[in-house]
Amino acid sequence: MLNETQPVDRNTLLAEANKIIREHEDYIAGMQATDVVQQNGILVFRGEYFLDEQGLPTLKSTAAFNMFKHVTHLLSEKYHLAE
Repeated sequence: MLNETQPVDRNTLLAEANKIIREHEDYIAGMQATDVVQQNGILVFRGEYFLDEQGLPTLKSTAAFNMFKHVTHLLSEKYHLAE
């Protein structure tokens, strides 16, 4: 995968991911990617997961997970993290 993708720095990648997130029809206020790592050629985005007071997932948690999965799929096809 790395041979077919372009290198991009972490800040640029997070900015693009957050633009995609904000413009998506399933966007929830506060949904934002705050970190990205690369594992086995796949970009993994992290951010707020909207857990409840006991640290358990909520309905918003599922939406956040699906959104991070969405940007992972879109951006892993185009980029790899330039370290």
